[in-house]
Amino acid sequence: MLSVLRVHLPSDIPIVGCELTPYLLLRRPDKTVTTDDVPESAPLDGHFLRYKWYRIQSDRKVAVCSVHPSEQATLQCLGCVKAKIPVAKSYHCSPKCFSDAWQHHRVLHDHAASSVNENGNEEEEIFGRFNSTGSGVVNATLTGSASSASLTNGSTSLYPAAVTQRSGGETWFEVGRSKTYTPSADDIGHVLKFECVVVDMEMKLPVGHPNTILTSRVIPAPSPIPRRLIPVSGTDTMGQLDSDGRISSSGTFTVLSYNILSDTYASSELYSYCPSWALSWPYRRQNLLREIVGYRADIVCLQEVQNDHFEEFFAPELDKHGYQALYKRKTNEVYGGNIHTIDGCATFFRRDRFSHVKKYEVEFNKAAQSLTEVAVQTTQKKAALNRLVKDNVALIVVLEAKFSNQGADNPGKRQLLCVANTHVNVPPELKDVKIWQVHTLLKGLEKIAASADIPMLVCGDFNSVPGSAPHSLLAMGKVDPLHPELLVDPLAILRPHSKLTHQLPLVSAYSPFARGVGLGLEHQRRKMDITTNEPLLTNCTRDFIGTLDYIFYTADSLTVEALLELLDEDSLRKDTALPSPEWSSDHIALLAEFRFQTRPRR
Repeated sequence: MLSVLRVHLPSDIPIVGCELTPYLLLRRPDKTVTTDDVPESAPLDGHFLRYKWYRIQSDRKVAVCSVHPSEQATLQCLGCVKAKIPVAKSYHCSPKCFSDAWQHHRVLHDHAASSVNENGNEEEEIFGRFNSTGSGVVNATLTGSASSASLTNGSTSLYPAAVTQRSGGETWFEVGRSKTYTPSADDIGHVLKFECVVVDMEMKLPVGHPNTILTSRVIPAPSPIPRRLIPVSGTDTMGQLDSDGRISSSGTFTVLSYNILSDTYASSELYSYCPSWALSWPYRRQNLLREIVGYRADIVCLQEVQNDHFEEFFAPELDKHGYQALYKRKTNEVYGGNIHTIDGCATFFRRDRFSHVKKYEVEFNKAAQSLTEVAVQTTQKKAALNRLVKDNVALIVVLEAKFSNQGADNPGKRQLLCVANTHVNVPPELKDVKIWQVHTLLKGLEKIAASADIPMLVCGDFNSVPGSAPHSLLAMGKVDPLHPELLVDPLAILRPHSKLTHQLPLVSAYSPFARGVGLGLEHQRRKMDITTNEPLLTNCTRDFIGTLDYIFYTADSLTVEALLELLDEDSLRKDTALPSPEWSSDHIALLAEFRFQTRPRR
């Protein structure tokens, strides 16, 4: 007879909006073990599986910590309550939690105070000052229903106890009858119970005892402060979003570039500082999707997209939001894992804004084989291939705009756009390979440019910091022959150095922030390296912080109108580093708004 051997959940903490799908291990009538579902519509040997989800509610008020959502809250910020900040952000699990988070928590108060200042001097008394050393914590323990917890600033008690404990029974509310369940806001702070039982098809009665599992308390999905689009063209109306979240100017378009961190690489060993629930793919994929969709970019270039995740999640989910998808999987000469989990580059574009014209796939492994056939001696070919073959790829897409510039002289002319998306993932010691891959990509783009008068975008994670040889080649069109990275060239593939050039007029999209002066730009300039005109960081882990991601554009055919604001190290270090509960990659997304330049008639 059909029986359930095991039931478990892949994620240890349920999160609002993230689907829960238990894994079932079943024994079939023929004694074989399977994980296949047995619904009522397809019974097995006269039996099927019935599922139920319950929410457990007791008479005890429960709140969860805004910093450590897996922990129960014991303190509530009265300043948040008074300023009408969302109540979920007012809770803390301990005085130390509040003390450590105060520097970032106070930003919520500052934003609320700058929006509506109705409290006068009283606001200073409530919000006050709180230093990061933890002074001001006088009593923050909770022992039963009669105890209290508080944080003080001077003589003012800021954070009284927010949790009371009383004895009483529990109420179980049925919330679902399918195998999967997506927690809602009503579930926050409550434990969920999943029940699975074998049911006789004819009698419609359970056979044997039900199998059950209990989850941890449901936590709200962390909500980072939205990043704004900052105009850089000098016209305040540029780059603003309309009521539907779309760019208001019909003659502009936006491009997003984002390394989303493949699940294969998101190990607890590498990112031990990130809570396991926030590192799990069921959580990260929903958080990444919410972030990507929220930007409403016209073109989306993603790196480190696993093959199975593209097919099963990103392509169908973004299709619902009006995007057409294109994908190039990395080659697998070196990769030794499951071919379904190998990653690659994915490019999406809005069907109502662009149409697909042509797709080019660049496989650097093939270019390496061609190079060794011509430029490397036979005795060195094997060693050369071992050094050059790294499975990296680039996806180049030619699109046609379905909109025209306002006031264009020749509105009937087709407006094409070439978008390159790549991930140059090469070990740091192989500097020659990294430069060679970038040079190979640029030479391919030059051929496309020679065949058509077409604006170009080059997006991706180049794993190259500003000032490195690959960055210099992209941004300056050449590499200084005395650049120290050119000394690493055992195969002589970079010689003569004079060949390391290209003729594309590429400019880094974020460079306007480095030289910008005006409303909103001064704050962004502090997040830039003015010696390289690049952001101070696009990648922030415990062991590395710096810029590896770029959006380059051809400055003779495109103009930057607005840029997505940058994040600073302090805000990202709030949870030690990236990834974190708020941001689900170790990289940050870059987004730029462009306008096609009107070309003179020829």
